[in-house]
Amino acid sequence: MKPYCRILIGYKRSSIFGFLPGSVNESTVNNLSKFHGHRFRGTNPQIVGYIHVIDSNRRAFSISGPSWGQSRVFGTNCRVDQGNSSGGGVLLIPKVASDFRNHSTSVEAHVNEKSFERIYIQGGFDVKPLVIERIETDHGVVEEHESSVELNGSSVNIDILKGLDENKVERETSEIEKEAWTLLRNAVVSYCGNPVGTVAANDPGDKQPLNYDQVFIRDFVPSALAFLLSGEGEIVKNFLLHTLQLQSWEKTVDCYSPGQGLMPASFKVSTVPLDGSNDAFEEVLDPDFGESAIGRVAPVDSGLWWIILLRAYGKITGDYALQERVDIQTGIRLILNLCLTDGFDLFPSLLVTDGSCMIDRRMGIHGHPLEIQALFYSALRCSREMLIVNDETKNLVAAVNNRLSALSFHVREYYWANMQKINEIYRYKTEEYSTDAINKFNIYPDQIPSWLVDWIPEKGGYLIGNLQPAHMDFRFFTLGNLWAIVSSLGSPEQNEDILNLIEDKWDDLVAQMPLKICYPALENEEWRIITGSDPKNTSWSYHNGGSWPTLLWQMGRPELARKAVTLAEKRLVMDQWPEYYDTRSGRFIGKQSRLFQTWTIAGFLTSKMLLENPEKASLLFWEEDYELLETCVCALSKTSRKKCSRFSARSQILV
Repeated sequence: MKPYCRILIGYKRSSIFGFLPGSVNESTVNNLSKFHGHRFRGTNPQIVGYIHVIDSNRRAFSISGPSWGQSRVFGTNCRVDQGNSSGGGVLLIPKVASDFRNHSTSVEAHVNEKSFERIYIQGGFDVKPLVIERIETDHGVVEEHESSVELNGSSVNIDILKGLDENKVERETSEIEKEAWTLLRNAVVSYCGNPVGTVAANDPGDKQPLNYDQVFIRDFVPSALAFLLSGEGEIVKNFLLHTLQLQSWEKTVDCYSPGQGLMPASFKVSTVPLDGSNDAFEEVLDPDFGESAIGRVAPVDSGLWWIILLRAYGKITGDYALQERVDIQTGIRLILNLCLTDGFDLFPSLLVTDGSCMIDRRMGIHGHPLEIQALFYSALRCSREMLIVNDETKNLVAAVNNRLSALSFHVREYYWANMQKINEIYRYKTEEYSTDAINKFNIYPDQIPSWLVDWIPEKGGYLIGNLQPAHMDFRFFTLGNLWAIVSSLGSPEQNEDILNLIEDKWDDLVAQMPLKICYPALENEEWRIITGSDPKNTSWSYHNGGSWPTLLWQMGRPELARKAVTLAEKRLVMDQWPEYYDTRSGRFIGKQSRLFQTWTIAGFLTSKMLLENPEKASLLFWEEDYELLETCVCALSKTSRKKCSRFSARSQILV
């Protein structure tokens, strides 16, 4: 018998699925009646909304009134509920067209809906939720049951990695790859007997793992791709579904609640005693939304990575039914609504604080860092592919289209730096107040750093790290530039120039270990002021110019990627798969680097497989979308201001 988990949502009077429980119609009752064998039972007093609460001071995910979306899914558990039903109820909807929290303050009635027709609209679906139950004691498993997922009337058993061997790509592997696969599988985390992710690091000699024993969303992405490319998709599916259950959260830092849709940075599987028993135990998922992070910063990139991985799962496995589930569609919409919410900012780029992405410590990237903009653009393109378009979502899709158009123009026009653009900035006039200003962000020419004057090549260019009023961060941030290529955020010509720059500046950006997270490092007084004298982010270490092997799999040119993988392969095994490397040339293992870092291992494996399967690699890349560039979203033509010069800008940037 295979174990399974029970995730139940209680209700009082909520319109979560488009109707109130007190006015359930006949068709809904018929749908609910399909859940034979799953009785609506009573609950233990320690269970709120049918989600177990470990600490009485922490609220569980409970639907109760209009403020329910601010509650947290804390500790979704594996257990068996005993007893008779006494009020309350369980809301299980197999087939409902939901308007689940479908409200975005940024979706306007006048948004351009030009490109709706070309988005494929999937049909209906009939899905029963995965239900898992299990109790463990010191003497073993007390009771286990198995559930199934029913798709359009046909029953499909849920079995861990079942039937995946037939899809695996048989190929010869080197001893290094065999060791890497062994380490990657040893890092797998199970929840209720099913794999749900990989720990950040699995160093047996580490006596203080801190949060490296947790499953991070961003860290799991290269692991997920490695599993997907090897035909093992079940762990990725489990990860996507379980992290979705943890999406809502009530933040405890200063008692402030962020918008609905926030995804956790990480989660940990914990075993706790079952209520009222010293012998029985249950597993719970304990998520971290930033309350345990350095600086207590919520992760902006987690939801973006989740959407990107969801698309990759469908592309590689062909299982698009997962994307069509009501809960998955709702999760996408919640993330989009959170990111597209109106605020004071007038830029199409996403405004965030320091420490909200891969660089999770103070490094002067607050504002509009390129990494977030590239991931944001990627997630928007993924969402546009996966969202089911209907009357409830068409305005959201229109808002996505408009944001994509505006963001691509903004980044291509204002973040781009090459010899010609830097020379223009060098000759900028300042204090221009008119709408015809050339120096729109009032950039002072003296901001051009001395290192850039000699570093920028005659041919080639890159996207700068950040742009704000009177501030341009000219540092080269690798992840943002690589994802600008992957997602076609940059124009074809710009993408080619970025790769040309990486090749030209190989000794600076790669040297003895790929790849520098940013270049150059902050040093001396600049390091003290910008990082706050961070002892971990000293010059050419960690986030401050350190070399991160996990960035390997995201390189966009095969010959450069092969060169980088060959270089890394010579050292990674010998050095025991470090998290990062130090010094300007990446010669030393990082002074605080964890060994047997999972995303270093997975990044290497994924790089090898993508190079050997270019057709699979092409599934993860986006081509230039010229239809997006046809749409002007600034709406200046509807005012007395000058008409937008979108098409002239397009002709200058695109090849």
